[in-house]
Amino acid sequence: MKSMPLMLSAVAAILLSAPVAGFAQVPVQPAGTAAQRDAVGALDFLDGEWRGQAVVNGPGGAETLTQTERVGSLLGGSIKVIEGRGYAADGSTVFNAMAVLSWDEREGRYRFRSWANGFSGDYRFERTEDGFRWETPAGPNARIEYVAVVRDGTWHEVGTYIAEGQPPRQMIDMRLTRVGDSDWPAGGAVSPR
Repeated sequence: MKSMPLMLSAVAAILLSAPVAGFAQVPVQPAGTAAQRDAVGALDFLDGEWRGQAVVNGPGGAETLTQTERVGSLLGGSIKVIEGRGYAADGSTVFNAMAVLSWDEREGRYRFRSWANGFSGDYRFERTEDGFRWETPAGPNARIEYVAVVRDGTWHEVGTYIAEGQPPRQMIDMRLTRVGDSDWPAGGAVSPR
């Protein structure tokens, strides 16, 4: 019985040292990997501040918002952060969304995590020749597919509701113009002193 505490101490020492030894073999990469930076960097054309209009077709009819987007990189360019805001005519914010885009090397695909209107999720995202495409679920056997074309300082994105047995319905048509550079979100980081 006296050897039981000694054996437990030896097992605990082995278990506690295993993660440290395993962790020591993984190189620290605060700026992500080269593959992550390359894949996310392929979307650097989105960086900056954008402003324009979004026409949203809802149950009450069409509503036109002043839409803004700001996009920037973090972690050495290995992730992209996107914030969208929709403003009513009186200047009040009626829509606000946040997303983080990254590259998953193990799965060989982008990851797009978004938060908006009380919902969040990881959504399918792909880079296209002149922009990108992503989609969200929208109920049983339905989804909203967003297709964006970004060229010559213009960002045009259309969201279409697609449901089994129904014709596609356009939900949003967003047309933005790039208004300038931004150091967001990396600018203004807290210094070590």
